[in-house]
Amino acid sequence: MATDTTSPPAISHSTIVQATRTRRIFAFLSSFLFLVTLVFLILVEIGGVNSKHPVLLSIYFIKLDLANIIPHSVPNFRLVNSIARTLGLHDFYQVGLWNFCEGYGNDVTYCSEPQKMYWFNPIEILLSELLAGATIALPSNITDALNLVRIASHWMFALFLTGACLALPTALLAPLSIYSRWVSLPLTILAFLTAFTTTVATVVATAMFMIFKSAIQSAAESVNIQAQIGIKMFAFMWVASGAAILGWLIHFAQCCCCASARDVRTGRRKGRRKAYPPFGRGGEVGATGAEEKPRARRRWMGRSG
Repeated sequence: MATDTTSPPAISHSTIVQATRTRRIFAFLSSFLFLVTLVFLILVEIGGVNSKHPVLLSIYFIKLDLANIIPHSVPNFRLVNSIARTLGLHDFYQVGLWNFCEGYGNDVTYCSEPQKMYWFNPIEILLSELLAGATIALPSNITDALNLVRIASHWMFALFLTGACLALPTALLAPLSIYSRWVSLPLTILAFLTAFTTTVATVVATAMFMIFKSAIQSAAESVNIQAQIGIKMFAFMWVASGAAILGWLIHFAQCCCCASARDVRTGRRKGRRKAYPPFGRGGEVGATGAEEKPRARRRWMGRSG
């Protein structure tokens, strides 16, 4: 009695594509999320670097309003405030990642040169702009907060830059997870580093400038400085962090979930049911039930004989 020793037909490329459709969707979704992370991190990093671009000038961490630095409780406060401007004080100072900008009213008149590992030191800036011999006394709690700002700013700068550098290769390499779950392991590590650096930088920036704002507001009785948090900058930071975290979670899930092309090719996993009969497209071997009917007919003929 002869036995059929022919091997089953190889799975076609179109069937593999259909079977791995779920993994393919999530792979490209994670790639898109890390591109979002990269775009918003770039916006964070270029905020305020050029005084000629209004859009960039609207992106800042914190804005200090010194237009009425002398409180209303002081006699002739309007005259004293005008004298303060004459001495060299600007109406406002706003802080970016690389530098600071200053101006009068609503117009920015100057932005400092961008420098790496930048940190905002208002005491140094104010003293450098006042006329020779003029000084301004700031409360001790603001001075203490500056020590925190200096240390945190260095970490924040390095982490934001690292996150942006990691986001690009993570976005470009994410589609490789379609082919094997083993590829997802190094991609998951890379995605985690991207999400970690971006999120930690965002948390550090948020905590640092919120503490700095609180320290300034607590000194409102002696020095009338108003502090305003940059809504756009904070929104960009947290959108970048949220997208990076979601992208990392997708890569982490792909280590054990969703059949890869290698799984389908080797038979370890089948993938989507719709890629196989009776759900598949016609005209493909193993894709429809067309190849099953002759076998059923032969078995029926054998029983009738």
